[in-house]
Amino acid sequence: MTNNIKNIIDKLELLPHPEGGYFKETYRSDGVIDESNLDDNIKGKRNYSTGIYFLLTSETFSAFHRINQDEMWHFYKGSTLKLHIISEKGDYSSILIGNDFDKGEIPQFTVKARDYFAAEVINTNSYSLVGCTVSPGFDFRDFEMPEREELISKFPEHASIITKLTRL
Repeated sequence: MTNNIKNIIDKLELLPHPEGGYFKETYRSDGVIDESNLDDNIKGKRNYSTGIYFLLTSETFSAFHRINQDEMWHFYKGSTLKLHIISEKGDYSSILIGNDFDKGEIPQFTVKARDYFAAEVINTNSYSLVGCTVSPGFDFRDFEMPEREELISKFPEHASIITKLTRL
């Protein structure tokens, strides 16, 4: 890990994230939404919105996972980040999150609720610092990180990318 990456982790007080990378919650709304006003996949009350810093290095990846809410990614600094998405229907897509617009990168992208997604840093010896906003607010009760074989059994046509971006 370079000194620059360590400095960002220290300055922003980031902690290891279960899916890979480092994070810190930076916002959780005071207001809450009652379960009766939420999607059937969400159990219990949720804050209106939450936000985090998320730092990923080229030494690792954010493993395939999904949540019950939309998650908006915002690019801040570093290398381009590649998001890999498998919809509930099994459609695969990818998007480049960054600031080189001439190369098709975009600075913001929203992953739809219940889609599986993973991320990796494009450049070697680098990092991506992004923010993620979740609405209704994130709760670990909504977090699902399936094992490799479970995902491959659901989406065998995507076995190669699933194998690359899962740990077990």
